[in-house]
Amino acid sequence: MWYWLFKYVFAGPLLRFVGRPTVEGLEHIPRSGPVIVAGNHLALADSLYLCLLVRRRITFVAKQEYFAGAGLKGRLIRWFFTAAGQVPIDRSGGRAAQNALAAATAILEAGGIWGIYPEGSRSRDGRLYRGKTGVMRVALATGAPVVPVVVTGTDQVNPPDSRRWHFGHVHLKICPPLDLSPYAGRPLSQPVVRQATDHLMRVLQSHSQQEYVDTYARRAS
Repeated sequence: MWYWLFKYVFAGPLLRFVGRPTVEGLEHIPRSGPVIVAGNHLALADSLYLCLLVRRRITFVAKQEYFAGAGLKGRLIRWFFTAAGQVPIDRSGGRAAQNALAAATAILEAGGIWGIYPEGSRSRDGRLYRGKTGVMRVALATGAPVVPVVVTGTDQVNPPDSRRWHFGHVHLKICPPLDLSPYAGRPLSQPVVRQATDHLMRVLQSHSQQEYVDTYARRAS
C-alpha cells in the first residue's frame, strides 16, 4: 500500500512538478511476469522516477541498515525505502553478493520486476562505468527478460552529493528486451556472464550516449 500512496499521493505529484518527466517505450515492459529492469545510474532520484513512470511495481534491494535505524529519523528512512519499493538484504560478510542475488531471484520467481543498476554505484561524472555481472547471472539462471532503461536529467534535478533539488527535465527511455539467445544453454561461467554483461552495457551506452569507462565506478556513500 505504501508504494502506491508514495507514487500517486505523497511524492509522485512533487516529482512530476520538479522533474517534468517524460517516458518512451513503456510497451517494452510486459504487463505481467518476471522482468529485470537494468539501467544507468546518475542520481539517487533514478529509482524514484523509475517507480513513478513504470506502471508496474519495481522492487530494488538495499542494505538492511536502511531499515534498522532508531527514532523518528530511522522510522522515516525505513518508510521511505519501503515506499520506494526496496527490500532489505544483509550485505555484510562474504555472502553479501549471494544474499543480493537470492533476493533478486525471489522477486522474479514471484512474478515481479527487479530493478538494478549494473554499475553498482552512481556515476559522479556522468560517464557510464563497467557493469557488474550479477544482473546477467540472475537473468540467465532464471530466464527472466532483461529490459535496459536509460534515464537522463536526474543528475540535474538531484545533483550528486547535494541535498538540494532543482527544476529540470527527466526523461526515461525504455529499450526493447535484450536478445539473450547467444547465451542460452551455455554454462554460467564467468566468461559467459561477463560477455552478457558487456552486451548490456553496450546497449545502455548506445542509447544514453554516455562516455563508457571500462573500470568499475567508485562506490558512492
